[in-house]
Amino acid sequence: MMTMTDISLVQTAQDMSEKITSSELFQEYIEAKLEVQQNTDLQRRLQEFQQLKEQYDEVQRFGKYHPEFKEITKRVREYKRELDTDPVVASFKEKEKELHEMLSEISQMFAGEVSPNIKVPTGNPFFDAQQSSCSGGCGSGGSCGCS
Repeated sequence: MMTMTDISLVQTAQDMSEKITSSELFQEYIEAKLEVQQNTDLQRRLQEFQQLKEQYDEVQRFGKYHPEFKEITKRVREYKRELDTDPVVASFKEKEKELHEMLSEISQMFAGEVSPNIKVPTGNPFFDAQQSSCSGGCGSGGSCGCS
């Protein structure tokens, strides 16, 4: 049975969803994503990287005992660095990070409205540290701030 509070929370979540998808940040993210998807040279390089990653996964099965371990590992790192420094990829990753941070903050707010005991993994140590006042195993005798 849903209470009025539950209904209000659901309505607020739906309203927030509409605001997020119409926000400038979300639109910039979508544009950056489309730019990555429509860049044929970048798509070719991403396919090559995917094939290289498959080789890397195969080499990892045997670890340093595989005859091409060092060579493949080095190529994967270099290729990834090359892709990460591409301006189109860098722009997309930046927009993705900003959107993720905004969504994490919103998730924290909604979780706090439901219960202060809800833990929301954000992937951001700053927010994760704020929500865990103590999970009962710090071993510091309360010096971490828990009671």
